[in-house]
Amino acid sequence: MAELGILNALSILRLTPEGALLDGGATGEILLPMAQVPKGCVAGQVLNVFVAKDGEGQVVASTRQPLCQRGQVACLKVVAVNKSGAFLGWGMPKDLLLPWKEVKHEQRHRLKEGQKVLVAVVLDDQGRLAASGRLDDFLGDEAQDYREGDKVSVMVAEFTEIGVRVVVNHRHWGMVHNSDVFSELTRGEVRDGWIKALRADHKLNIALTAPGYAKIDSIAQGVLDVLKRRGGFLPLTDKSQPEAIYESLGISKKVFKQTIGSLYKSRRIAIEPEGIRLIAAP
Repeated sequence: MAELGILNALSILRLTPEGALLDGGATGEILLPMAQVPKGCVAGQVLNVFVAKDGEGQVVASTRQPLCQRGQVACLKVVAVNKSGAFLGWGMPKDLLLPWKEVKHEQRHRLKEGQKVLVAVVLDDQGRLAASGRLDDFLGDEAQDYREGDKVSVMVAEFTEIGVRVVVNHRHWGMVHNSDVFSELTRGEVRDGWIKALRADHKLNIALTAPGYAKIDSIAQGVLDVLKRRGGFLPLTDKSQPEAIYESLGISKKVFKQTIGSLYKSRRIAIEPEGIRLIAAP
């Protein structure tokens, strides 16, 4: 059975002047319009297509891939607003509707064109794809299927006094504490993260740097990013105060020395009397 709102691998039953009829199983035959049928396709060939309902409620297929699928969280731009809600650009011809009833109360009167909003992609009561801003309805605070050190995907969601609340693997809430943030983050940004600790209450503490040897490589990239944003120079040396290093990079002096040594050996930076300078790529 073809599933709505996600990519499906469906085989071609036959080709018609209107397009390719795909085997949707219990869903029935699904039309892929001729304009989207890859050249040279034959009956029996399997295509990866996105399946959804069109404006008339018919199930159709598309070879276009949206920015997000059902069950995922995404940061999407508002392209229009009317009495029905906000319409979000998501890489498909028909924009995704965020109905007013699915918008967090504090956001309802502030949404406007050009603004970005964090939403979950869901099916509405009629089986059509829509967006919801009620993330707590779809994301859990507790998770038991992770191990310490597991690599995960995180999306920056909210900034709090103790750190950054993130969406983990589109399924759970997690927290990156301020002590683990060493570079600028933006809402909606997607990054690699690692499970830092397994808490007794099953809530997730997330680190943005990899454990072990990979940690230095991850921190090194963060230092390079900061250098780029600061015009290629940072007034930090091995004689700088730990507080100054932490304020600029969010890392300890010991880790700073290890990271700078690695970057210097790989000829990514130059060490000068007054600080470190980014070396332009050849």
